[in-house]
Amino acid sequence: MKSLIKLVFGKKYSYPAPLKVTAKDKTFIWTLLIGFIVSMVVVPYPSIAMWVGFIFAGYAAIANDSIQTIGTFIASNSDKKWYWLWLFLGSIFVATVGYSWVVYGGDVTHQRLSAKGFEVAPTSFHYLQLIAPLLLLMLTRLKMPVSTTFLLLSSFATTSGIGSALFKSLSGYVLAFVLGFLVFIIISKLTVRCLKDKASEWWTPIQWSVSGLLWSIWLMQDAANIAVYLPRSLNVFEFLAFTSIIVIGLGVLLWKRGGKIQQLVTEKSIVTDVRAATMIDFLYCIILFYFKLYSKVPMSTTWVFIGLLGGREVAMAVWKSANNGFMGTLKLVSKDVLYAGIGLTVSILIAVMVNDNVSLSDISIQFTNQLNKLIKL
Repeated sequence: MKSLIKLVFGKKYSYPAPLKVTAKDKTFIWTLLIGFIVSMVVVPYPSIAMWVGFIFAGYAAIANDSIQTIGTFIASNSDKKWYWLWLFLGSIFVATVGYSWVVYGGDVTHQRLSAKGFEVAPTSFHYLQLIAPLLLLMLTRLKMPVSTTFLLLSSFATTSGIGSALFKSLSGYVLAFVLGFLVFIIISKLTVRCLKDKASEWWTPIQWSVSGLLWSIWLMQDAANIAVYLPRSLNVFEFLAFTSIIVIGLGVLLWKRGGKIQQLVTEKSIVTDVRAATMIDFLYCIILFYFKLYSKVPMSTTWVFIGLLGGREVAMAVWKSANNGFMGTLKLVSKDVLYAGIGLTVSILIAVMVNDNVSLSDISIQFTNQLNKLIKL
């Protein structure tokens, strides 16, 4: 076991390692304990439980998924005041979900929750459904790029919903990895050479525009992870509560500069440069938009993102322009996949324990059916 851990993570991740608990860690642990207790108290009362679950999910999902959409944005704008970033991203959030709410009759998810297996709002809650976001926060604290789609949505889905989302997500990883590798194997040498010079001032508005577009498209995909606890059609007061809570949580996240999981982005090669960050965001934006048009089935954008970063890192390592060397790059890519895989396993186990109609064999059959459809195309 020790040899396997060292092979995948390197010597600094060797086991056993000394456990250091800081004051912030203690605060985090107490917060989790309070969350577990609150969830236990409110679970018999659906009208209260749905908002408690939503609040937990809202912060947990954005804290974990910030690496995908605004991770490079935060990393390359570390010199900017956090509240300017908050005002920019908060405005886009309100505009994106507000458009969906108006056009789709109270639905803030751009019809992602109208897909088969997710279309019915919960009328009662299981304890595991309420604490799923807390488990996500724990994994996020460990810097694991966990799929919020699986960890949060899976506990509410039918078998068909989980199988379809699983297939779409894993195919997204493969597509993003291949595309990231092909694009950066072509431009990585040129990129490294060009990035030696200081970026022109025009790159900042370009990056903000691309990051804003990416943030909006990501919300069209992943707002379902947050809103799954709520009615499928929100009234005015529910919509105001929904937007206010998320905007406040977003402000806390930006104030903390993304939290510990931000290291997943900053440990990659040349991501703090505004030009490199813009190229990553633009490519990621194209992939997400393609999958938005592909089907209404929710998917894990986390798997798409780590696939894109992984393909990019491998391409740069091939040209020896990566920060970590070829073996170091393989360890980084393996670590990201392993962490995401742990989250996927936990998510499916939660779904099986919560839903009587969901079994591992049924999920496997549904996934295989989706694969066969692709092969026949």
